[in-house]
Amino acid sequence: MSKKTVVLGASLKPDRYSNFVIQKLTNHKHEVKAIGLREGEVAGVTIQTGLQDFEDVDTVTLYLNPKRQQAYYDYIIDLKPNRVIFNPGTENPEFYALLKAADIEVEVACTLVLLSTDQY
Repeated sequence: MSKKTVVLGASLKPDRYSNFVIQKLTNHKHEVKAIGLREGEVAGVTIQTGLQDFEDVDTVTLYLNPKRQQAYYDYIIDLKPNRVIFNPGTENPEFYALLKAADIEVEVACTLVLLSTDQY
């Protein structure tokens, strides 16, 4: 089953984990939306620079450090995803509390590992 996923902190650089996860998600037939600092395309997915009003989001996977996440707290909560994945280096207990209060699942994990082990 396809899970619409927003990659927040998407990068055009092929050596970045966010870039690799976009490729993996599309290979696994998930619908991918991407937001990053620079517009471009990865694996047929357009990286947008502005905040978009996506609907029916299952997962937001974060590739932003905790300080940079603060500007996106309300945006992510307003998307009403089922879960937010905090990849290594993005751990943020302050944000966990806000998400849980909004009844959004918090998962501290690596999206690439979840995909590779069929736990996504």
